[in-house]
Amino acid sequence: MAGEKEIQLRHELKYQIDLLQYQVLQRKLITLLKPDPNMEPKSRYNIRNLYFDDFRETALCDKQSGIYKRKKYRIRIYNHSDALIKFERKTKIHQYILKESTKITRGEADKILSGDYSFLAKAKDQLLRDFYLETRCNLMHPVTIVEYDREAYIYPIGNVRITFDTDLRMDIGSTSFFDSNLCTISVIDQPARILEIKYNDFLPQYICGLFPNTIRPQSAFGKFSVCRTQQKCQTGHSACLIPTRYE
Repeated sequence: MAGEKEIQLRHELKYQIDLLQYQVLQRKLITLLKPDPNMEPKSRYNIRNLYFDDFRETALCDKQSGIYKRKKYRIRIYNHSDALIKFERKTKIHQYILKESTKITRGEADKILSGDYSFLAKAKDQLLRDFYLETRCNLMHPVTIVEYDREAYIYPIGNVRITFDTDLRMDIGSTSFFDSNLCTISVIDQPARILEIKYNDFLPQYICGLFPNTIRPQSAFGKFSVCRTQQKCQTGHSACLIPTRYE
């Protein structure tokens, strides 16, 4: 397991855009920013997350209620591969995000998926030890798998990262997180994109100028919240509340 890592508060802006807005903006970005190396050799890559929540469903309810400081835990893989497995905690503080991440092995991931958390008590990484306490005190457990395709561009000044997420999908009760043929269903319309802009201290002015007023205002769209809410509705369980705009 990895050791402690430096963490950084970042700004995160989210917008829901249509196909035409995406096409116009994407043409600007490919001429000014570098594509994320993770996209090679394709024009995008796949992300699959397994999210956790406690017995009170705190992560879901805090998001839907707009609590200014909230957190969620997840396991993340790329392109359906177990070559790189990340365990992460994402904390939202007003308009800032704090993402803590550590690598875990396939064996460690399998233990977590099976509900065997005991080995985490002696983990070197504080993040994993914190999660262990959550499993013991708050019955933290896996709740939903969220999958989507991402197109990403980067700029070094301000550590800018601009992404387009599409084809948002959720599982329908499967626990086969590493199955490349996992059965999922679409959550939003195919042409729609989720635009995310992340940066550290500032966003360079000329990058700000790339975004027309037509893609404002910001959206409170949360992939986990949307997928978990729909999952609960389909299985006959009531969510904390049904948001009118996927808040």
